Amino acid sequence: MKFDLQATCTKSAARAGKIMTDRGVIETPIFMPVGTIATVKAIHTRELKNDIDAPIILGNTYHLYLRPGMPTIEAAGGLHKFMHWDRFILTDSGGYQVYSLSDIRKITEEGVQFKSHIDGSKHMFTPENVIDIQRSLGSDIMMAFDECPPYPCDYAYAKNSMELTHRWLERCVAQVKNTKEKYGFSQSLFPIVQGSVYEDLRIKSAEFIASQDCDGNAIGGLSVGEPIEEVYKFTELVCKILPQNKPRYLMGVGTPENLLECISRGVDMFDCVMPTRNGRNGMIFTTEGIINIKNAKWKNDFTPLNPEPLSFIDTDYTKAYLKHLIHCDERLGDQVASLANLTFYLWLVKEARKHILEGDFFDWKQKTLAKITRRL
Repeated sequence: MKFDLQATCTKSAARAGKIMTDRGVIETPIFMPVGTIATVKAIHTRELKNDIDAPIILGNTYHLYLRPGMPTIEAAGGLHKFMHWDRFILTDSGGYQVYSLSDIRKITEEGVQFKSHIDGSKHMFTPENVIDIQRSLGSDIMMAFDECPPYPCDYAYAKNSMELTHRWLERCVAQVKNTKEKYGFSQSLFPIVQGSVYEDLRIKSAEFIASQDCDGNAIGGLSVGEPIEEVYKFTELVCKILPQNKPRYLMGVGTPENLLECISRGVDMFDCVMPTRNGRNGMIFTTEGIINIKNAKWKNDFTPLNPEPLSFIDTDYTKAYLKHLIHCDERLGDQVASLANLTFYLWLVKEARKHILEGDFFDWKQKTLAKITRRL
């Protein structure tokens, strides 16, 4: 993997670049739709490519390890072939899922023992076998195994957790060196900065992660309940430490406003379930503001979802029709809402990239935020 930094904003830390691998090119900033279990909910892979034009999506090690399991995915020839997707895939290591299973897991120096949320069976994740699983998945970007501390947590817990994450990272790096790709495409490892909301820990973690000289770097533990001001503060702090010549990935963030604010602080890559999850619940993000499609005001509104259509979704489906679908709990409603929101998210980061390259990102961001954050 190589990262070509093409332009930076003179009034902020926003930057435009290209991630280049033997599978192709990802232009940044980029938003990655979440496809936890080898599917972006309610979206066909054809739509991801042709309508949304997503260059990269996510899969999840924890969930795919449990279902359908590595033997099935290996027999299919890897995750790309299993889900009929020939573009990039990033796989989360499962660390966040382990964090969310606090009542059915045990963390030790060796790794994490946990019970399956499906059938209660016992399993063990270690830095080594998490890399092995991601080798079997064949993801283009593999995330290092980490512990995501809860918010709030005290300083001692955050420090011990960060140090454990660093020791696990060294084992991940060693395992990557000791193993090979299985399907003919290169795989890159991204380590994860932790440290909760403690400035000295975040600095120490960012410095350690940078010292590992991996292909890219991620910022974790900043979407677990802390105030958004803390997210911005520590994102900016960490981005000033992580190397300029490597892509930076802020995990699990966030709203359209969060994306633009964190792009302006130096982030290149994002993921979040918000566009699909909130869409299924009636929240639609548009170029003019946020719509709660369940509200009665849209019952007889036969205008497109966006005043200037971003895709066929905005022209073929009106606000009134989508309100009807969501109200009736029709599956087409989930599909249309998810497509509309993902199209908007990808449009937003592409517009940000365009304005960084053109040199007017800062002014464009201010004008855009005033519109897209309004409740319509």
